[in-house]
Amino acid sequence: MKKVKEVKTSRICAAIVLALAAVTSQPAGQQVQAPPPNTLTAAETAAGWKLLFDGKTIDQWRGYQQKTVPRGWQAIDGAITRVGGSTDLVSIEEYGSFDFRFDWMVEPGGNSGVMYHVLETEESTYHTGPEYQVLDNARHSDGQSPFTSAGACHSLYAPPKDVSRPANNWNESRIVIDGPKVEHWLNGVKVASYELWSAEWNAKVAASKFNEWKKFGLAKRGRIALQQHDSRVSYRNLKIKTTSGVVFDGR
Repeated sequence: MKKVKEVKTSRICAAIVLALAAVTSQPAGQQVQAPPPNTLTAAETAAGWKLLFDGKTIDQWRGYQQKTVPRGWQAIDGAITRVGGSTDLVSIEEYGSFDFRFDWMVEPGGNSGVMYHVLETEESTYHTGPEYQVLDNARHSDGQSPFTSAGACHSLYAPPKDVSRPANNWNESRIVIDGPKVEHWLNGVKVASYELWSAEWNAKVAASKFNEWKKFGLAKRGRIALQQHDSRVSYRNLKIKTTSGVVFDGR
């Protein structure tokens, strides 16, 4: 019996040595494999992140001023994709201060956008919600101006440089709102930073086309919108973490 136990012990020790050797043989600086799209890690869940798309169903979105998802938006290959004539999507829930992250991909010449603090009182989502521009800079005419290029706060704040990826490639974006302070991120680079309702913001809005819509940019909370703009666009990895930010009463 003693010899049998010794053999089993030696085999266990050998297995442990092989496992440790496999770990230590990994190349230095090797990145940890990213989690699958449309999932949260245990750490993200513990930190309060929430998925707004599970890769299969669009049940956390609906059409702007509608009760259901328009037929022009479909869940295809793990992404929310605009495939035909439609209207904008809006989130079921409203948000004030938050960290919202999403991946997007447009076809050549494609154009879309993500609006925040959207109210459903006006004709269009962009009549109330500031827009994070989603665009193929190389082929769409809006790419000729930094103020309407990918990552810009549309027509108001421009990225210092183009860090977008070509059409038919995924881009990683982030909108961070802390009370009046807003940041736009694109592919790991902060491309815009501004303060809502500041003197500078008000002056820029007054000098832009948005001055025509009197409720533009005034809401302290509202829905997130995904814009249809007559081109194919896909979104995935939509996740959000709400933050305390500044406490507002009403809108």
